[in-house]
Amino acid sequence: MNLKTSILDYINDVKSGAFTVEEFTSATIQRIKDVDGDVHAYLSLNESAIDDAREIDKKISTGEKVGVCYGFPISIKDNICITGSKTTCASKILENFVAPYTATVVNKLQNEDAIITGKTNLDEFAMGLTTEFSAYGPTKNPWNLKYVPGGSSGGSAASVAANECLASLGSDTGGSVRNPASFCSVVGLKPTYGLISRYGLISYANSIEQIGPVTKTVKDCGFLLNIIAGQDSNDDTTIDNKNSDYLSDIEKGVDGKKIGIIKEMTSEGLSPEVSDATKDAIQDFEKLGANCEEVSLPTIPYTVAAYYTITSTEAGSNLARYDNIRYGYDLDSEGYEYNSYISKSRAKFGPEVTRRIILGGFVPSAGHAGKYFLKALKVKSKLISEVNSAFEKYDFLISPTAPVQPFQFGEKIDDPVTLMLLDYNTVTANLTGKPAISVPYRVTDGLPIGMQIIGNSKSEKSLLQAAYALESKTELPEVPL
Repeated sequence: MNLKTSILDYINDVKSGAFTVEEFTSATIQRIKDVDGDVHAYLSLNESAIDDAREIDKKISTGEKVGVCYGFPISIKDNICITGSKTTCASKILENFVAPYTATVVNKLQNEDAIITGKTNLDEFAMGLTTEFSAYGPTKNPWNLKYVPGGSSGGSAASVAANECLASLGSDTGGSVRNPASFCSVVGLKPTYGLISRYGLISYANSIEQIGPVTKTVKDCGFLLNIIAGQDSNDDTTIDNKNSDYLSDIEKGVDGKKIGIIKEMTSEGLSPEVSDATKDAIQDFEKLGANCEEVSLPTIPYTVAAYYTITSTEAGSNLARYDNIRYGYDLDSEGYEYNSYISKSRAKFGPEVTRRIILGGFVPSAGHAGKYFLKALKVKSKLISEVNSAFEKYDFLISPTAPVQPFQFGEKIDDPVTLMLLDYNTVTANLTGKPAISVPYRVTDGLPIGMQIIGNSKSEKSLLQAAYALESKTELPEVPL
């Protein structure tokens, strides 16, 4: 039994009787027990996973209708709610919070007989790029345990890379699916804003965040998207995808397509290894029949500042509810007046969340809103205009997902600005609402490098075609763990 298999190959094997759902689920749970003490991808496990697998096997043996997932194991980032299970957001303030309802994306997966293996680690409240800001300790990169796995969905990417599940769901506010996908050599998609319901996602920055799949292959990404995409009456921001089949014609290729190489993301700030990989990826696209040329988006140097201004403002608003009266950490109130009570409760926030709350309170305050927040919105508006203009000429835009390879723990944690700049290539897709995917491309000196492809709004079908074409040009080693 091969735990390194893809979702689609797994489904074919179950259908053919190569193994049962229970056998594969049991092996997956054992794999988690064997390696997660080192990786720490999971914060909690689903204790009923094997029982769920038995029920699906019963359906198969009796000829009852089985969902399209056939019991494949998938992990869920721990800021996505599942009824009756803890949803901590990797924060002490939600240490004992048990979700009273289930997110739409999880409902859709369970309705198609996917098996949830557990909840994965993240930077606290999805604020970070390394999982070092988890209140429960960092996730390690399966390629080298001394290195960060990326963030904030580091646990999701690591769980897939370490073969502790076949796929995962993460959330992406500024690169939080794509960054760890690049660092862990898996596929990570940030969809068009509104394509996937956010109902049940504990919000960080509502206007730009999205739930996205993390998978081993591009085809698996399309398979998952077929299940979880579409309108949701519980989320008014969702859009009608007209029941698109993201797997159909996925092998169509990019022959005759025009691809813009984003100058501002490829000319400066890249490590030599990432720069070399990017040049080779461009050559691969050209060999596949695409026409690649440089395109300039002059607003991009201002995007990181705009992104953190906007998201901190929204985060400050979202996190105001954590006062122990409406939501959050429970403590004995005896002897505390109101302000002291709230202060003690919010002391449970970690350093990065605290930093962003403070920034989020300052930026929109009287006398400063025009200086910072409104300017950030203007940058966002100008960026949208530039990107929309680019898509009048190009089918896709490309860059490396991250400007550097994974780095060692502690190397950048005390330098918030340097950490923020790791988002330089990814925040554009969030600020503009465009879909973007990170595709594993190379492993240099034992550390992965991913390539980012950005598409126009609602172009996931063609975006996955481009991603699959690039994937077909790669031959990567297996994770050493």
